[in-house]
Parts: sequence; C-alpha cells; structure tokens
Amino acid sequence: MSRRIEDVMAVAERRLGGVNQRLTSGRRALLAILSDTDRPLTLPEVLEANSALAQSSAYRNLVVLEEAGVVERVVTRDEFARYELTADLTGHHHHLVCSGCGRVEDLAATPSLERAVNSTVATVQRQRGFRVDDHRLDLIGMCADCA
Repeated sequence: MSRRIEDVMAVAERRLGGVNQRLTSGRRALLAILSDTDRPLTLPEVLEANSALAQSSAYRNLVVLEEAGVVERVVTRDEFARYELTADLTGHHHHLVCSGCGRVEDLAATPSLERAVNSTVATVQRQRGFRVDDHRLDLIGMCADCA
C-alpha cells in the first residue's frame, strides 16, 4: 500500500536530514514522479515526466535519495537502471523484468506468493545456515509485447 505524497515527503525530509541533506525542490519533484507511478522508472522516463528537470541534477538527486534510503535502484540487463520508492514507502512487492525491452513492472506480494517464498527461505536458512533479513524476487522473462 503506497503512502500519501505528504507522508512520502515527510519521511524523505527526515531521512535526508540523517545524511546531512535537504529536501530540495528537485528532490520533491523526483519523489512526486516516483510516487505517481506503478513501476520503477528509468532516468529518461523520469525526465519525460517532468521536462523541467535537468538530467545531471536529476541523476545526482536520485543518488542522494538512494543513499538516504528513500529510493531504490533496480538493475536489469539493459543499459538503464530504474528507480522506485523504497518498499517501506510503497509496500512490499516483487518485479517482472522483461529481458527483451527491459521494462520492469511491479508484482504484488500476494499472501500465496509470500507463503511460497517464505517456505523456500526457511528451507535455505535450515540447509545453509544463512540468516535471511529480507527478500526481493525478480522474475525475468519476456513481457507480452516482446513475447
């Protein structure tokens, strides 16, 4: 479940303060764009959503927002990283990653999916002695357009 934009801004301001940064107008604009989408966006898609943003400052601000724990970078096989708000701001979810066009879509973490993942995690922890703190699941394949 995603939070209201005001809540996202308040969290961002707090977290940015923790890394000695401010919530500038450029960062506000980036957060508004990422709050208003249902999937991770590339930098070109972010810039398309707000043509007033300069590419170099948008990229630098995304890096700062990532360092502050407000934005996550989703890396795929193509040349563009994608950006989204952290899961604690949007709700836990996974991704469908198209190996054809590179598009990334959010996949809801339904109760049945999470039961299956948690069962696998428990098995891994038992067999390998590896303590799992969190998980992300990216399903890689071909989207309907590319298939």
